[in-house]
Amino acid sequence: MKYLLVLLTLSCLISTSLSAQEFDWEAEIMSLARPDLLPTYRQGTMIGQVSSYDTTGGNDDGFNGTYSYIRKEEDGLVLADFDGPGVINRIWTPTPTADTLKFYFDGNDEPGLVIRFEDLFSGQVYPFLRPMSGNEIGGFYTYFPIPFAKSCKIVFTGEKIMFHQIQYRMLPGQSVSTYTEAGARKLSGAIEEVNAIWDIKKPQLAAFPNAKDLDYQTTEKTIRLTPGESGEIFDKSVPGRIVGLELKSDAAFTGLEKDLVLQATWDGESTKAIDVPVADFFGYAYGTPSMRGMLMGSYDGFHYCYLPFPYDEKANIAVKYHKRAGTGQVEKQFTAVVHWVPEARDKVMEGKFYASWRREIEPENGEYYTFANLKGAGHYVGTTFLTQGLKAEMTLFFEGDDSTRVDGKMTIHGTGSEDYFNGGWYAIPDRWDKGISLPIHGSLDYSVRMARTGGYRFYLSDKIPFEEELYMGIEHGPEGNSYPVDYTSVAYYYSDSPLGRAGMVPEGELLSTVLPKEHTFYPELVDVQVNGSLAIERKRGVQMTCSPDGQARFELDGIPEGMYEVYLSYFEKPDGADFEVWQRQQRVSDWISSKKPEEKLVKDRKLGEVYFTAQTSTLTFHVKEGDGASNHLEIKKIYLVRKE
Repeated sequence: MKYLLVLLTLSCLISTSLSAQEFDWEAEIMSLARPDLLPTYRQGTMIGQVSSYDTTGGNDDGFNGTYSYIRKEEDGLVLADFDGPGVINRIWTPTPTADTLKFYFDGNDEPGLVIRFEDLFSGQVYPFLRPMSGNEIGGFYTYFPIPFAKSCKIVFTGEKIMFHQIQYRMLPGQSVSTYTEAGARKLSGAIEEVNAIWDIKKPQLAAFPNAKDLDYQTTEKTIRLTPGESGEIFDKSVPGRIVGLELKSDAAFTGLEKDLVLQATWDGESTKAIDVPVADFFGYAYGTPSMRGMLMGSYDGFHYCYLPFPYDEKANIAVKYHKRAGTGQVEKQFTAVVHWVPEARDKVMEGKFYASWRREIEPENGEYYTFANLKGAGHYVGTTFLTQGLKAEMTLFFEGDDSTRVDGKMTIHGTGSEDYFNGGWYAIPDRWDKGISLPIHGSLDYSVRMARTGGYRFYLSDKIPFEEELYMGIEHGPEGNSYPVDYTSVAYYYSDSPLGRAGMVPEGELLSTVLPKEHTFYPELVDVQVNGSLAIERKRGVQMTCSPDGQARFELDGIPEGMYEVYLSYFEKPDGADFEVWQRQQRVSDWISSKKPEEKLVKDRKLGEVYFTAQTSTLTFHVKEGDGASNHLEIKKIYLVRKE
């Protein structure tokens, strides 16, 4: 009887404990606008993702739809089949269709949610409203949470689905109320509030719900630094948490040399919590401000970070100005503002903030580039990533998939580098084609001529917890990690310690941005101005048809100033026209005939040498009919090599 009473008591305690863990759907929605919750640990839960990635290690991550479903059933393709209570936090695709998605919850024969695939992202169908759901930079996404009590099966009713990622969180032991439209209607206030915050064009601390009534203190300092000096921004020996860090300067952090480094130490730890170039920390792209997210970024000389920094007893933040030998560095000046509250970290429930900076020039062949390799417990909340290809060609290195391993198990595998940042279709106009910022993700830059790009992504409701270890990395190249690149990243996470030296020390040549000397322009991707009797068609490059003559000026903007050798790849054809090339009023080449009896691609023919500046970075093709009404010029590639 004694043992029976003990068992009954334990059973009641367990039952009470489990019943107390109720999933709060409204709180889950609000977490998308609550950076103050980022330090809070999550235990007893697991983040995972199903996606269309090529499980053989190849690059067919959705192109043919081969790996885009887990099985076929009578009413369609099963994309995911989750067993146990959980919540879907994110759905992404670059290829939505008008086909129907059916969500079967808790083993029911009838779907509890039926929606056109494209309407998950249109921003016009409740509760998947903009900007929590939307599309930009080539990707379609929704962060509206879809909870389920026992199970969730997602079925696509079309014949073929291509790229997709479905990120979820399992909630063992929690009481979860399954998604219903009626339940979602009751949460309209939370949905409206989050969408309003996501829609703010100029982020500010006061916009977040927790900050409206937060009685924070503010310190402000003007810092002047000469090379080799450090300037202290914040130094307190009382328990507290920093809720906002702002740096104000129009030009102190711009330029190709990233010599100003943000440094922070919590509670006298021997390893710095932050040791990151200011430009990389705030999401610059190759010397220029770029990131303008809801949580971090810059605009109009105003740099902000609203990720909380809780600490126990002591905090120190400074900026160090690294000195370079033999260079003419100038004094730097900026204003630093810190918003903080004298409220100690909850050591049981919260982690401290850490940022891990890394840069690798030509990562090891066959190995992933590492964002983070953390040994211990904590959770991952963000990535910024700059990528410079070391070949003058299309940015094929961005075909690489991301991969995340939590506590020894791969839980997330992506479908391509821009996909990880909720984008898609690099180099395509109005897709992933330039720097575009959204609330928690975006593109930092895109340039074929410079063979570079970058992106950022932050995790709120979908932050990634780990108990023992976390590895996150990304491939360089379509397959085999064999593409030569120069990668720079910052990984943001929370833990109770820095988990060892997870990153690298930014110093010396690692702080220099290296500009490529070779540039490839694909004519179909650049702006062209036409004059005279000339028509152009963007086909296999650019095809020009003259009747009888005309000019086409190609804009080659964005390359560094200097003297360049100019090379052209073009087709010789039976109807090939004559052409010559000019830079404004300067002749680059003599007249060249592209007329030949048989078609042939002429590769990298040298035309001459040109000095390009920001004002004169153009090439103009003068085209005229050759013998026998030969009036077509088809060019494939313009290739430039900068001379020393």
